Amino acid sequence: MSGRLSVVATPIGCLEDITLRALRILREADLILAEDTRHTRTLGSKHDIDTPLRSFHAHTNDDKVDLLIAELADGAHYALVSDAGTPVVSDPGVYLVSRAADAGINVDAIPGPSAVLAALCVAGLPVRRFVFEGFLPRGGGERTRALERVAQSGITVVLFESPHRIHATLDDLERALGPDRQIALCRELTKMHEQTIRGTVAEVRSELSDPARGEITIVIEGRPADMPVEDVDLEALVVEWKREGLSTKEMTQRLQRQFGWKRNAAYQAILEALQSG
Repeated sequence: MSGRLSVVATPIGCLEDITLRALRILREADLILAEDTRHTRTLGSKHDIDTPLRSFHAHTNDDKVDLLIAELADGAHYALVSDAGTPVVSDPGVYLVSRAADAGINVDAIPGPSAVLAALCVAGLPVRRFVFEGFLPRGGGERTRALERVAQSGITVVLFESPHRIHATLDDLERALGPDRQIALCRELTKMHEQTIRGTVAEVRSELSDPARGEITIVIEGRPADMPVEDVDLEALVVEWKREGLSTKEMTQRLQRQFGWKRNAAYQAILEALQSG
């Protein structure tokens, strides 16, 4: 009888950020496959989880993966966790999930914390649509193309970056995005020294400590669309924004960011829409 692979989201910082279901699954599983067993052992100590641990990371060879698949096929129930957050998002777990699915093994998701979603929650930027780019390539043409893709994206982009490379990445982003694009840099999300810096790339860089510390997620405003005035149902937008409690200034900024309007034209249009409504 085929076994089961549970993909379990774990805290990105605060160890209290874990679901009741995740705790139950981690206790019930025959084995926890952990990217770094030291991190997972700390979580287990906090929540009285004594399930055996086995390391599973980017350097786990195919022979060990074959053994895991065979054990799962024989009926084992394993839980897959990453160092923090949701497995397979910028982490090696995707290979094991793919192999398990191909082998007909039941794979289930135990959802929970995610640095991507946490950053989007606090960024203050449009989140109706977004794309996750993970870590930018280290250099060369691949990095140049990735930066160009980020700069040209019409929707919000989310990146991960290490504290050691963040200042160099901000330099590259300023050149790629220009002086006006808004970003939010989220550092140490859910931890004691959590920090979110919002503004242009230059403003964020000037406020960020050097050297920076901690895990970093960057949320980047999409490139404003050059939408003609006549294509915007401004009265309907103003009604929606009033329900959200936006000020005239905030409505003006929305028009600038989402539709590429100039500030004065956006401000005057908002005033006229408010008066007519």
